[in-house]
Amino acid sequence: MKKDTVYSSPHDHVNAFQFDAQVADVFGNMINRSVPGYALMLDMLGVFTQRYAREKTNCYDLGCSLGASTLKMRHHLPPSCHVVGIDNAPAMVERCRANIARDHSEATVEILEQDAEETVFDNASIVAMNFTLQFIADDKRMPLLTRIADSMIDGGAFIMSEKISFDDDAEQSFMTDLHHEFKKYQGYSDLEIAQKRAALENVLVPNTAELHIERLRRAGFSTARMCIQCLNFATFLAIR
Repeated sequence: MKKDTVYSSPHDHVNAFQFDAQVADVFGNMINRSVPGYALMLDMLGVFTQRYAREKTNCYDLGCSLGASTLKMRHHLPPSCHVVGIDNAPAMVERCRANIARDHSEATVEILEQDAEETVFDNASIVAMNFTLQFIADDKRMPLLTRIADSMIDGGAFIMSEKISFDDDAEQSFMTDLHHEFKKYQGYSDLEIAQKRAALENVLVPNTAELHIERLRRAGFSTARMCIQCLNFATFLAIR
């Protein structure tokens, strides 16, 4: 993987974060070095897919980026399933399609360039949404989750990973500090951490774990729980 150096040089003005070609070129390295527990989250997506996917259903990956989660799902699906990857960033879609083309698993796949809010869901047994809801406007999150739940078969699984926030100020500060220490451990400089944080301000807007679970239950899922937490990143599993 090409090393992430997007914020390694001083910027006179730090623009809002975008999933452009520069980010797409280093995204694999960026997410592995920025998200504690990312590899575990991907592995558990495979576990959940293997457990809950059903023959002749559709499986969706919302915010598929380079296709890591799309492929993880595909490798653990019945051959009769169809996978739909969704991303609104042209640079990500282009690279994702190339990555999918190198894989020869049996389940069919299509990668669509569109917003998740525009996606038509149908006959879904698995829907994955990894670090995507946090980039969607807050007032659009509940309607999207409700549409997802309405599209799913009984017993279908919605798997969502997100950066989370904390109501307690001391806990928020503690987790933020640990996350920064994790990124330093991964080789990022103070400058890189500060500039990326500025780029993500008001672009990535996290919610608390409690709010995520409440929303999932209101959306129509019979159960919703947090299954993994690594510092201020978490994976939620909701069953229709």
